[in-house]
Amino acid sequence: MLVRDAMSTVVLTIGPDHTLRQAAALMAARRVGAAVVHDPDAEGIGILTERDILNSVGRGQDPDAERTHAHTTGDVVFATPSWTLQEAARAMTHGGFRHLIVLDRGEPAGIVSVRDIIRCWVPDRVPV
Repeated sequence: MLVRDAMSTVVLTIGPDHTLRQAAALMAARRVGAAVVHDPDAEGIGILTERDILNSVGRGQDPDAERTHAHTTGDVVFATPSWTLQEAARAMTHGGFRHLIVLDRGEPAGIVSVRDIIRCWVPDRVPV
C-alpha cells in the first residue's frame, strides 16, 4: 500500500503570524493534528503539530502571544505519494515524529500520519 492510499488530501495551511491559539482552533475545527506553515519570506514550508503547541503551553508560554513561526519545524522530512507505507513509517520512526507532509511535484498534496498508516494496516475496528 502507498502513501497516496493513506494520506489526507485536506491540508490545513496557516501563516507564520497566526497565534498558537488560532492554529489550535483551526486544527481542532478540522480535526487534524498538524498544519502546513507557509511563510512567503522563508525558504520552503514547515509543519506545526499539536505536540509543538502542547510543548509551548507546557513551558508556560501564552498561546495568544506566541506565533507559529517560533514553533514551526522547518527541517521537514517530506514523503511522496508513491512511497510505501513502510517507507513512511520508517521515516517517522527514525525521525521521532508522527506526521509527514506529502509533496507532489514540489507542492503539498497531503499529510500522512501514524494514525492514517495504522488505519490501513488494521482496517477493521474490533468492538471492545
